[in-house]
Amino acid sequence: MGSVQTGTLTENVTIRPIAGPDELTLFNSLPYLLNDELADDLATGRRRPAWMWVATRGARLVARIAWWGRESEPVPTLLDVFDLDGAEPDRREVGERLVATAMAAVVPAGAEPPEYLCFVPPDWHDDPAAVEERMAIIAGAGARPLVERLRFEWRPGTPLPEPRGRLAFRPVRDADEMLAMMTEVLEGTLDGHSLRDLREMSPEESARRHFDGELAHYRSPREWWLVGMLPGGEPVGFVCPARNDYGPIIGYIAVRPAHRGNGYVDDLVGEATRFLAARDVPRIRAGTDVGNVPMARAFERAGYASIEGVVTMVW
Repeated sequence: MGSVQTGTLTENVTIRPIAGPDELTLFNSLPYLLNDELADDLATGRRRPAWMWVATRGARLVARIAWWGRESEPVPTLLDVFDLDGAEPDRREVGERLVATAMAAVVPAGAEPPEYLCFVPPDWHDDPAAVEERMAIIAGAGARPLVERLRFEWRPGTPLPEPRGRLAFRPVRDADEMLAMMTEVLEGTLDGHSLRDLREMSPEESARRHFDGELAHYRSPREWWLVGMLPGGEPVGFVCPARNDYGPIIGYIAVRPAHRGNGYVDDLVGEATRFLAARDVPRIRAGTDVGNVPMARAFERAGYASIEGVVTMVW
């Protein structure tokens, strides 16, 4: 695939995909929270040179964009890298041209572009200009904001939450039980992605979409997924300690509608954290929407620190 020369306002700028892993140093010459993951992503096929584009002025990187996908799939599922050199006076036009050129090459004709994830520091609202500039360019390509999420991390050495003794735990029996619970807890959900799904499909379809799109790809056994039960055996909720492509996570957690408001989310978070910590993990990550304050506070009570945010835009 050849390079593209831009117009007169972006003099001497070339837009092209990277040639291969040897150009990763060039690609990473703009800072971003995901830079440390890109080499392994390329090696495993989660990134491909054809999905990683640069805008250069001579030998200098002035903007970049990249998509992520599963190694077994032919097209990417996320756009999660888009950066501009803040010192370039024409960075807005360069960014717009980079987005248009790369998207035309990467996204199949007629397909909905993958959602855009912008990973940001927790305090990005204190100085939002750079993030808002990138979001404005993506919006100009037809996207709209969906939700902002918070990402949390628990580290070894942090005190583990003590068992509260209110719930007993057992593994989820099978995929059917998991799908039934995932469907039920969509009632009253605060999750932005689920709310969008429910405007377009049934709860059963939304649960299946989440299961197939995320849970089915975890690297850990499904026997790790846990149901929390009252002494009489009635399930009050579930939690999915797991490993994804990048390490240990709390992948999904929810309380059944009839049992909300009783603090059971703390029992679920605590059990999942103890479960993973017992496996000598280097860290545990979790996330929730900014609007889901009860979930965020539960992570904080369990010793998780806020490490970054994620702004999501969709087409």
